[in-house]
Amino acid sequence: MKHIKILILPILIILVTVSCNMNLDRLPETNLSDQAFWNTEDNFKAACNQLYTYVSGPAIVYDDCRSDFASPLALNNISDGSRVTPSTSSDWDTPYKLIFTANKIIEKSDNADFSSKDRWIAEARFWRAYAYFDLVKKFGNVPLVLKVLDIDSPEFTEGRTDREIIVKQIYDDLDFAAANLPTFLQLGQAEYGRISKSAALALKSRVGLYIGTHQKYHSWGDPSANLSLAITAAEAVMAEGHSLYTEKSYYYLFQNDGEGFSNKENILAIVYGQNQGNNIKSHNIGRELENGRANITRAMIEQYLCTDGLPFDKSPLAEWPETSPWSVFKNKDPRMDGSLFTEGEPYGNPATYLWDKGYANTRFSPQKYSIVADWGTSQSFVDIAMIRYAEVLLNYAEAKFEKDGTISDADLDKSINLLRDRVSMPHLTNTFVSAHNLDMKTEIRRERSVELVQEGFRYDDIIRWKTAEIVLPQRMIGATFFASVYTGIANVTSDNYILVQSASARHFDPQRDYLYPVPVREIALSGETITQNPNW
Repeated sequence: MKHIKILILPILIILVTVSCNMNLDRLPETNLSDQAFWNTEDNFKAACNQLYTYVSGPAIVYDDCRSDFASPLALNNISDGSRVTPSTSSDWDTPYKLIFTANKIIEKSDNADFSSKDRWIAEARFWRAYAYFDLVKKFGNVPLVLKVLDIDSPEFTEGRTDREIIVKQIYDDLDFAAANLPTFLQLGQAEYGRISKSAALALKSRVGLYIGTHQKYHSWGDPSANLSLAITAAEAVMAEGHSLYTEKSYYYLFQNDGEGFSNKENILAIVYGQNQGNNIKSHNIGRELENGRANITRAMIEQYLCTDGLPFDKSPLAEWPETSPWSVFKNKDPRMDGSLFTEGEPYGNPATYLWDKGYANTRFSPQKYSIVADWGTSQSFVDIAMIRYAEVLLNYAEAKFEKDGTISDADLDKSINLLRDRVSMPHLTNTFVSAHNLDMKTEIRRERSVELVQEGFRYDDIIRWKTAEIVLPQRMIGATFFASVYTGIANVTSDNYILVQSASARHFDPQRDYLYPVPVREIALSGETITQNPNW
């Protein structure tokens, strides 16, 4: 076995839908007595297995389509501002299902009597924190529910809780998790894919950075306190023994070579089956990418530095204007070639990639998690990273800069420059930034974009930075147009780029769109104590 899989034991964990507010699910009792079921470690472990099923690997990969960096063939209505208030939404329902499942496990632990129960409580509290963080990012204030509810529980009509209270609860849950979970080394190969101490600390660094920068740029709360928590949590992860994957190139980090416990960069991964003969679960990212589920835009392409460490519009190494589709890849950060298909590379259909791939509306096709060998079966089993050590290093660097307004070369060397060393790119230093009239904040953000492209971070980043109102209304364009190469292109800009969507069709209302609309059904079921977000 490449590594152990997290299995669901149906007899123990069948979910029963409760007809109540928030459309939430509960774990039922089994044919065992309730007391007997909730008093063994095996059963608590089995119950915790259910928590992992609420997270979708493909959804993580496609989340960038909400932003300016990726575009599906059917344009995304969050990205272009055309969405409307939904009746129901998995953005609300799924996190609450996860929360209610976690609450059940936590509550039932009160009467359990075995020595390791705190570990399983810690797993439940990690996932509860994860779910509440997802809700806060999208909806702001949401109902805070910390216990199992009955149909007539008053919590159903108590309305929304201030997000600062929820954030405190997220930190409390993650602190408990970090204190009671095994280290990733203790988990080892046998339990790879389960939550570790590192995962709890890494998620805390993610939360601290998001909340701290959101406070700073949206003018609320105390950014310094949350940024300090992000720094401390990241430093704690950095002391846990993780390292960046360097066995092969960056490309292989997202192939079968990069999965499993041997890759110490993987802090938390969604684990899939091994092959057709052990098909516990699979995904189909390679086929879906081929069919236009996500395509990289020019806005993202322009983030890649040239190999001298300079942006394309400042570097003498950039071929500008471009003379062929290859030109944009010339003398660029190796992560560009590692993240996008180029002509002639092994592919699915056709057997080698062609620039004029009709489903890629930008003509830039991403390749992270696209396993060519799995194309024929439409089933892929490569694990998908939820948390990588690379993100923790980026969290650390950004939180240090945002808190202090500056960052030392020493801090850059133990964070961003480790990522650059992996791909043999020049170091980012204060002297280099000053000498080339660059901006350190821009370069730190650029590094995040380049390292984490197609991993679901971009939309959350432009929301917390309060730049969504700047970047999302801009035109969405793809590759430079070459009539001798590209066919079937309906629209080309006056400056010769493939036009995916004009600026006139893209909108972002800063008084409305920084939050998601609350589903109408949830407002009605609460007796309207859950209120709608402004201007929706």
